[in-house]
Amino acid sequence: MCKTLRVRWTIIPKTAPQPWIACGGCGGLRAFRSSGKIRLNANGRKLDAWLIYKCLICERTWNRPIFERRTLRDIDPLTLDALQSNDPDWVRAETFNLDGLRRKAQRVDEFAEFDIAKEIRHESAGWTRLEIELTAQFATNIRLDRLLAGELKMSRSRLQALHDQGLCRTDPGGADIMRRRVRSGTLVTIDLAMEAERERLWKPLEAGGPL
Repeated sequence: MCKTLRVRWTIIPKTAPQPWIACGGCGGLRAFRSSGKIRLNANGRKLDAWLIYKCLICERTWNRPIFERRTLRDIDPLTLDALQSNDPDWVRAETFNLDGLRRKAQRVDEFAEFDIAKEIRHESAGWTRLEIELTAQFATNIRLDRLLAGELKMSRSRLQALHDQGLCRTDPGGADIMRRRVRSGTLVTIDLAMEAERERLWKPLEAGGPL
């Protein structure tokens, strides 16, 4: 039975996507960012909800539709409460709604900067295999190979070589998985049986401890 160090990496994007909208104040396409504020409008038993964005140059506002003319009974009570209270966690999640942005914007800028939280989930004595469970709170623009290479302090060419040799495996898999965006729920397994001083050199990188 393989001896395993199992860790979880939680990826937290720093900057929400920014849509480019025709700005009435600037007179051209401009990047907008979320103000963090919800606007609601009730018409009888129907409700409109928008997330307010502001131009980065002149601060002219744009109301990005969340939904329009929605019957109150068709709105999830938790969603309605979040909208009415302008819940910051709900609003932040909505700012990463790429599908919603792309339906309304001619262009959407995404950003690769992120924070990462690491925790050990299980550690076998004398472990020789590393399992990394990746979770992402929101859609992220970071490629899997860039994430692993940066956090494990190795070149992407070496990482790809490990993948080609079957020493680095992913679930889900695929020939081009390393070049794809990180997906929440991805499991990365690396065989470190031939790596010397795993405990001293590798564990701090994998689990976020001191070097």
